[in-house]
Amino acid sequence: MTESMPTEVRRERMLGLLMEQEFARVAELAEAFGVSTVTVRADLDALEEQGRVRRVRGGAVAAGSPPRVEPSFELSLGAAAVEKALIAKAAARLVASGESVLMGAGTTTAYVARELVARADLTEVTVFTNGLRTALELEPALPRFAVVVTGGSLRRQQHSLVDPLATRVLEGIRADLVFLGCGGVHPEGGVTNVNLPDAEMKQRMLRAAGRCVVVADSSKLGKVEMAPVCPLSEVDLLITGESADPAMVALLRERGLKVDLVG
Repeated sequence: MTESMPTEVRRERMLGLLMEQEFARVAELAEAFGVSTVTVRADLDALEEQGRVRRVRGGAVAAGSPPRVEPSFELSLGAAAVEKALIAKAAARLVASGESVLMGAGTTTAYVARELVARADLTEVTVFTNGLRTALELEPALPRFAVVVTGGSLRRQQHSLVDPLATRVLEGIRADLVFLGCGGVHPEGGVTNVNLPDAEMKQRMLRAAGRCVVVADSSKLGKVEMAPVCPLSEVDLLITGESADPAMVALLRERGLKVDLVG
């Protein structure tokens, strides 16, 4: 294919390709259609204005179906519960006494909080979180732990605290480790989230931590959600379930991501 293809025809075919494979990188589309990446970005911008695609980090996804409704915390808590508990046990083993930890809001991080509390050997751990449920899970560990809630505006779906004001605490600290849950982990799309406010908080937590561990059940692998959190290059470790698609795990590892399978 060449630049001589009519613009509207190219855009329709580009949309068709996106609908077939869920996500495509700008570079892949440029190669597939024989055009420059600048042209592809212009095409995607036009399609996004028409409401037919959604731009995400590095590429785009088709928007032909209605946006996914964000599930409530309570509904998500019971999904993949056994797998999340196993992921949480593995994650909790990464924390040492005297360390400082950041924890994003979400069900899997709430499981991690529960496992941290269960580790009677841990002392003098400081945890910063924007998740109210996460903070409540940590409460039994007081005073072994110090728990700091960020403050901010409350989001009902995830019981999370977001901007305005939520980032003031994060701007003044440097934690050893951050645990982040997410809506999707994709070889090209990176780590993404269902909603923008929580994604922005996770971005700030990532910048305030020395190491990043993503905790995600196997259903999240291969998905790209609306709100970008970070590229894979900014993640030190992904912990997921052993039922994860082996081909997807292989692709993530090819991109340089360390993946631990638990189960």
